[in-house]
Amino acid sequence: MDVMSNNPIPLDVTAAEDHLMRFLSVEGVTGQEANIAAAVCDALKKVGVPEAAIRFDDANKRIPLPTETGNLIVDLPGTRPGSRLLFSTHLDTVPLCAGAKPRREGDRIVSDGTTALGGDARTGVAVLVVVAETLIKHKLPHPPITLLFTVREESGLHGARELNPADLGGAVMCINVDGQMASDLIIGAVGQENWEAEITGRASHAGVAPEKGISATMVAAIALAEARRAGWFGKVVKSDGRGTSNVGIFGGKDNKAAGDATNVVTDFAFIKGEARSPESAFATKIANGYKDAFTKAQSEVTDDAGDTAGMKFSHVASYPPFELGKDTPIVKRATRALQTLGIEPGYVFSNGGLDANWLDKHGVPTITIGSGQAEIHTIKEYVNLPEFEKGCRIGVLMATLDD
Repeated sequence: MDVMSNNPIPLDVTAAEDHLMRFLSVEGVTGQEANIAAAVCDALKKVGVPEAAIRFDDANKRIPLPTETGNLIVDLPGTRPGSRLLFSTHLDTVPLCAGAKPRREGDRIVSDGTTALGGDARTGVAVLVVVAETLIKHKLPHPPITLLFTVREESGLHGARELNPADLGGAVMCINVDGQMASDLIIGAVGQENWEAEITGRASHAGVAPEKGISATMVAAIALAEARRAGWFGKVVKSDGRGTSNVGIFGGKDNKAAGDATNVVTDFAFIKGEARSPESAFATKIANGYKDAFTKAQSEVTDDAGDTAGMKFSHVASYPPFELGKDTPIVKRATRALQTLGIEPGYVFSNGGLDANWLDKHGVPTITIGSGQAEIHTIKEYVNLPEFEKGCRIGVLMATLDD
């Protein structure tokens, strides 16, 4: 049952892996989390969580994308005094996980090779259920605890963003389970700014009268080349900041190609990209670098009358950056937990966004721990079961440590 006899955590490893296999087999791509939420509710009730302690918020009503359900929130009363702890993870998977068929191969859980697996973050979902089960089954003393299972993390961190902090019951710190290695403590992450450009050119026969047209495609091409020349594309390093950027979409109207014939000057192009940085202001500066590049390109492409293309450029913050100091209570608590288990912690700053970005913004300092997910968002994805076990132990220990 407990494979580490000298370990203070009473963990039923077989039951933990059974939970994980069950959750991996339930489809729930981003925005369609109702079935996995129902499976989690059923599992929680079976391990002894009262139905009255399980609820859903209305974040899905504020998410600007169709979303089946709100965030799942579970309140566990404390069995000893202490500040409320929050444990979080996300319910959804990327679309590549649809139809996943998990199977065990040695110390790994893998898919059948036709889909991704969904260990991101079904490992976290299982850890939270295991924490609840272990606390209840073994009557372990713990402070008040809230479990949060968010929706639409994979499509923009929307569940965490639209969360009402009042629904967290005054939690003072959070353990987010959404990483790979148990030894890695993610203490910060970049912020992201999304930008869009719409270029309205003028159509004309490209063979008969190309000079009467204004090519939206050429404006965009020049703009992107200018953004790269100015150092705003890819890895961005300037004297006043650093970050990254990418151009993700170059197309036309309604997800179609920019132009549909070679003999017509393209009259519309849509370009969408992102900018990331540890500093919000510098992410904005990267986006403005693209804006300047598009404005310059606009002036360089004209018709025979000197007219230029129309241009709409916009950018908006997607999520804020954050970084916790090593003396932050939640970082110190996680460090104690890992060291108790004989694990030397590594402190990581992530170049990808996490629910932790928004939870921290909501006033709950959040650390992200790993529990075995690997090669995420690919058909090579797998779960490392020894790391999953460590993640479960870390979760239980963090729930039970003295303040």
